[in-house]
Amino acid sequence: MREQDYSGVLMSSRGVLTELLWAEKYRPKSLQEMVNQEDIVKRLQVFVKEKNMPHLLFAGPPGTGKTTAAHALAHDLYGEDYRLYMLELNASDERGIDVIRTKVKEFSRSKLPVGVPFKIVLLDEADNMTADAQQALRRLMEMYVDVTRFILIANYPSKIIEPIQSRCAVFRFTSLKREDVVARLKWICSHEKVVCDDKGLDAIYEVSGGDMRRAINILQASAALGEVNLSNVYKVVGLATPAEVRALLKTALFEGDFLKSRDTLRKLMVTYGLSGVDIVKQLHREIFSSEVPIPEEIRVEIADYLGEVQYRLVEGADDEIQLSALLAKLVLLGKTLRQQPPPARPSKR
Repeated sequence: MREQDYSGVLMSSRGVLTELLWAEKYRPKSLQEMVNQEDIVKRLQVFVKEKNMPHLLFAGPPGTGKTTAAHALAHDLYGEDYRLYMLELNASDERGIDVIRTKVKEFSRSKLPVGVPFKIVLLDEADNMTADAQQALRRLMEMYVDVTRFILIANYPSKIIEPIQSRCAVFRFTSLKREDVVARLKWICSHEKVVCDDKGLDAIYEVSGGDMRRAINILQASAALGEVNLSNVYKVVGLATPAEVRALLKTALFEGDFLKSRDTLRKLMVTYGLSGVDIVKQLHREIFSSEVPIPEEIRVEIADYLGEVQYRLVEGADDEIQLSALLAKLVLLGKTLRQQPPPARPSKR
């Protein structure tokens, strides 16, 4: 699902909205409707006011509004018929030198819009373009700069060659804030008449990590189960709930019960279909949670060992052996915690 569609569809009383209808109904159409990227929006609005802009490079994590910002900019420049003056290509599919030499070149030569002295070529996922295509693009950016402006969108701007980067004004998008993601999800739930609670929406943010597209897709899947709550969110994403992961961590670290923690781990993996990497990532998140009171030096050792186990799993090591070794390490590290006397209670006077 593409970023411009503002991320997904939802179950509703009328059935399932198609991706196209979702795009038309919910995607921000103007720069004024965008949130969280205030500095970027202000800079783009200056270009709209002046009816002039340089080549642009939008860089940042997925699901943060890069393609949406490009469409909103074109809408504010050209009006409702902005697609007549914007050529959109997805460079992950059309990334060869022939596309640059034909489609882009022909569009750059076509008629200009009224009131704006240039057209826009939008190259989505430009970091997937081949080296030859980027070299050809570099030349076209120079030749047609008087009638065409290029907007390049990349998750990994380092893959864009330096000559192109130097020709562009770079806009770096950041992951969305919790309050903005939750507010947007609530707004969608109210329009689609989906029942949700705050814990469920917070869980969606935690899982999505500021990726709005992923957040709305999780919301859609959770709504299909009837209600967006904590249990349903973790069920549809195939992850154990934080409480279950914390219970596993406490059994190994504070109780020192290796066999019980190993049985708990197996149940989690069977129930949720978790991989070893999933378990490691969730444990990593929980050791830095305020819900688990771990001394700093122990926390550092656990984090160090989690990184080692994650590397082994990615390289193809056996999940069960590595996770059993991880639990054994937690039991050994917790030995010093269990030997420490409990903190003295303040005397009553």
